[in-house]
Amino acid sequence: MPKLKLSTKQKGVLSVVALLLSVLFFAVLLLNKQNMENYISKIAKQSNTVESNLSTEAKLDELYNYTKNDKTLQFTFIEFGAKGCSACLRMETVMDEIRKNHGDKINVVFYNVLLPENQEYMTFYGVATIPTQILLDSSGKEIFRHNGFISMKEIENILF
Repeated sequence: MPKLKLSTKQKGVLSVVALLLSVLFFAVLLLNKQNMENYISKIAKQSNTVESNLSTEAKLDELYNYTKNDKTLQFTFIEFGAKGCSACLRMETVMDEIRKNHGDKINVVFYNVLLPENQEYMTFYGVATIPTQILLDSSGKEIFRHNGFISMKEIENILF
């Protein structure tokens, strides 16, 4: 079979086309990032057994259902992250701000996903990427979820 010979101009055009296709591919990935994360979370939640879900749900209900345990807190802000993650480190300042400005209304909880004792919570909530923030209402029900860094202002806009 004869080998095709491309001119310099054709090679340049092919290079530009390949570059444009690569950029388009990554743009589509970025645009669908949230959908992909939601899909992965859904799959992770489905991998739980009924027994482990009930056990974990009972623990979380005891911890974060303030209507049952007579605490006056209105929300729980759960941060799933790790100590070496740069976005997670940025979230530490946000968590400190929440504690400082709204500690009487919001319980701030950090789960390090690298610790074995936190894996059941990560699996229960279907956490696929870090950092992931989950906001619970006073009865312990999830009302909001976010992946990546989120500012204090955005959190306040959601809650108040």
